[in-house]
Amino acid sequence: MAGIYLHVPFCIKKCDYCDFVSFPSMEKAEEYFCALRREIELVREENRDRKFNTVFFGGGTPSALPPYYIGQITELIGRCFDISVDEATIECNPGTVDIEKLTAYRKAGFNRISIGVQSFDDGLLRGIGRIHTAKETEEAVRLARKAGFDNINVDLMYGLPGQTGEMYIQSIERAARLDVEHISAYSLILEEGTRLYDRVQQGETALPDDDTVYDMHRIGMEKLMSLGYRRYEISNYAKPGFECKHNLNYWNVGEYLGLGLNASSALKKDGKLLRFANSPVMSEYIADINNGVLPRRDIEEISTQEEMFEWAMLGLRKIEGVDRAAFYGRFGVDFETGFDKAVNRLKAMGWLETDERHIRLTRRGLDMQNSALMEFMEGE
Repeated sequence: MAGIYLHVPFCIKKCDYCDFVSFPSMEKAEEYFCALRREIELVREENRDRKFNTVFFGGGTPSALPPYYIGQITELIGRCFDISVDEATIECNPGTVDIEKLTAYRKAGFNRISIGVQSFDDGLLRGIGRIHTAKETEEAVRLARKAGFDNINVDLMYGLPGQTGEMYIQSIERAARLDVEHISAYSLILEEGTRLYDRVQQGETALPDDDTVYDMHRIGMEKLMSLGYRRYEISNYAKPGFECKHNLNYWNVGEYLGLGLNASSALKKDGKLLRFANSPVMSEYIADINNGVLPRRDIEEISTQEEMFEWAMLGLRKIEGVDRAAFYGRFGVDFETGFDKAVNRLKAMGWLETDERHIRLTRRGLDMQNSALMEFMEGE
């Protein structure tokens, strides 16, 4: 299994908490998409024997642009790569979609839509710089259904400025009433360099304390599961059969090709795993492409030991954990043997459990995942 990620770095407005490589302007859109098309053609040959089955357009806000930009790219990757699409996702902001755009996305081959909701409380939305309202979210979901989407994700956040546990639960309940198939529930991470970070540092905005955020996580998880959403990864919940295949490929340490500004890739060559990322600087990215050079930076061959750790780091994010047979098939060693000290310590702490098929973190282990993973880094 392999996936393609395409980065669309344009927004109507940059959210106050966002540190992604994106721009609140469409000024460079035409030039950028010309470069993106050239990049696809440049990487065509080296990927001719690779089969892809997921596609994901992220950002930024892909839906901020006229849909013909997206349509041109989907048509081109269909011609340049061996794609048998199980899942094609496009990210959208509720304030930037209408029935014409959504219908165009379905015609272009998208069968999954991910809507950046974050909250159904208009006051909280204004506080983090979102451009949409709760009412626009509900309308966006309704229009997506009308356009033919039967696999809809909404993103929700907790730990927002001024947010209470009750407000978070109300957002979960409103999302569930829309009968969406998938809900991603993330804790706010305060990133240096964002407007929200500056406001917090200057004492203009206060965030909920750690205990309150943890309580939101726990009550949110219980509410989501009570509403029929199965937790299959630390922050992701789905109705049966609607788990995100593209993201599962990441967590299963699969191959992926990143196209566009700052996009990351992980591809196997001669049995080795190579990782690299495109330049995050727009001028560099476009100049390299125009000169017929791939804009890749930080190319790194991952050692066997590093790749084994990535299997632990990513696989243990999943509720089912690491597949023992898959791990053995890749490395020729059982997971418990390869990480015997860490496994034994975590078992003794009650943070890890094993069976014949999987190695997984317990509920407590998932809550303490960062500390649990340190055991794999320090114990080998």
